[in-house]
Amino acid sequence: MKADIHPEYHPVIFVDGDDEVIGRSTMTSKETREVDGVEHYVVRVDVSAFSHPFYTGKQKVMDTEGRVDRFQKRYGKKG
Repeated sequence: MKADIHPEYHPVIFVDGDDEVIGRSTMTSKETREVDGVEHYVVRVDVSAFSHPFYTGKQKVMDTEGRVDRFQKRYGKKG
């Protein structure tokens, strides 16, 4: 691999409401917090696995008709 072309990774805390995930990222922020003697950047996110409807089970399925019923309605024999 070529030298000096890869981005720098930093320790980061991703915060979504009351939930936090510690990891590494190229993102930085002005806010920092020390965890176990290591300075971490704090990055606030709007949506994560803790709040996304798909992962929380709150996603609603809007399919009111089945696929076969829609096909019959569109292309089925008339009369």
